[in-house]
Amino acid sequence: MKPYKIDTLCVQAGYTPQTGESRIPPIVQSTTFFYGDTQTMADLFDLKREGFFYSRLANPTVDVLEKRVAALEGGVCAIGCASGMSALLLTAMTLCEAGDNIVTASEIYGGTFNLFSVTLAKFGIQARFFDADAPMEEIEKKIDDKTKFVFAETISNPSIVILDFDKLSTICKRHNVLLVVDNTLATPVLCRPLTLGADIVIHSTSKYFDGHAAALGGMIVDGGTFRYKNNARYPAFNAPDESYHGLVYADLPVAFGTKCRAQMMRDTGAIMSPQNAFLTYLGSDTLALRMERHCRNAEKVAAWLLSHPKIEWVRYATLPTDAHHALAQKYLPNGTGGMMSFGIRGDAKTCARFMESLQLATQETHVADARSCVLHPASSTHRQLTGSQLREAGIAPNLVRLSVGIENADDIIADLAQALDRI
Repeated sequence: MKPYKIDTLCVQAGYTPQTGESRIPPIVQSTTFFYGDTQTMADLFDLKREGFFYSRLANPTVDVLEKRVAALEGGVCAIGCASGMSALLLTAMTLCEAGDNIVTASEIYGGTFNLFSVTLAKFGIQARFFDADAPMEEIEKKIDDKTKFVFAETISNPSIVILDFDKLSTICKRHNVLLVVDNTLATPVLCRPLTLGADIVIHSTSKYFDGHAAALGGMIVDGGTFRYKNNARYPAFNAPDESYHGLVYADLPVAFGTKCRAQMMRDTGAIMSPQNAFLTYLGSDTLALRMERHCRNAEKVAAWLLSHPKIEWVRYATLPTDAHHALAQKYLPNGTGGMMSFGIRGDAKTCARFMESLQLATQETHVADARSCVLHPASSTHRQLTGSQLREAGIAPNLVRLSVGIENADDIIADLAQALDRI
């Protein structure tokens, strides 16, 4: 597609109908596909031609969304997954084997923290955590010849730390190791990590891409520029894959994306459903419009919260007083989305009373859709973490996560005000 601006890509990328075809992509609700000759089927399995043979690996409706997200992020391909968590798991399993390690910021979503620290450990893959604000040399000490990727979130959930792309990309280039970035809370409308040194981008499309809390999904975007060929750090990419007739992935134009789909998606079947891909595709039409509204609303709400006597602190990087304001100005000049966190003067019970008193914003295990919602991470999404792990992740006992929706900002503020009056 032409180099259209991001707003246009949100509406147009991924699908071009032919004469007489549906203007929007159809839902191809089929597990399998017909071919009239055996050679065509053989060529598909040999990756000699594009097409679909089983929806466990690829599906036409999912493919349309993949193409859209790849265009928005500027990648060479994307892989639609059943959820954001499955996107992270598939990425790790594509790159790592037993004995390897990953180096990751500790300020990440609680589910990701658990996946890296507990589940991957069962496969013999170690997670080494670092403070996102740590100096370069401290982070570098955690990298060795078994490190397969460095990971961080553009905007961390829920601690709202802004990623210093220059710092991490410099480290990764110096050690010839992949930089993997979760861009869920920023979206490509506000930040495009591949242009800032990242090699692979992850999304939970269940959030802003869908925008309506209707469709579960995840996405992996391959930047396509990392060199795997003869890279000693990635022997699995340079050795023949005996499970795929001796294919050497480093020899292919798209090494990571092909290995991830042909090997890991094949074996796990963790692909996005056609129905969810269709709903997410429709939701992404308005992504640019919604992100602008989320940003402007959140800026007003954050400023109001900062001045309230019952609020101890506010983390929202657009605020000039925020510790990460300079990084936000540098990497997200058009806004930092609708997510923020703040501390209520009091304890977890005070937070509970506040959230239960809200009438417009709802308490739910979700963020980043059209409706405002709140959560107390320490007692919900991050409750599996120890006290020290919570501190490492930047989660205080009085932290409330607020996802500002696209309602009228004055109504959101009025709701917060009446709830604060009740504590």
